[in-house]
Amino acid sequence: MSLMASLFAPRTDHRGWSTPSEAARLFFLVATIAVALWAWGATTGNIAMWFGLTCLVATPVLSIGWWLISLVSARYPAKVLTASVNNVQRKK
Repeated sequence: MSLMASLFAPRTDHRGWSTPSEAARLFFLVATIAVALWAWGATTGNIAMWFGLTCLVATPVLSIGWWLISLVSARYPAKVLTASVNNVQRKK
């Protein structure tokens, strides 16, 4: 399996629901940390303003990034979240 397919394939959990891909999970961490670091300098260390600015800026950044990731993820078939998901017995 290619790196792109491994990162961007949506994941299916034990209920059969689609969960975010590995790329979306990684993007959340990278975007949140990057915005938090930028906001710290912009707020000169004021904790309350830093937290508010981080939330305010990270929200649209994450929304746009996740939308772009979903466009790429649509090209790949879903994979199971973990191998044990295949062993779950479905209710009738």
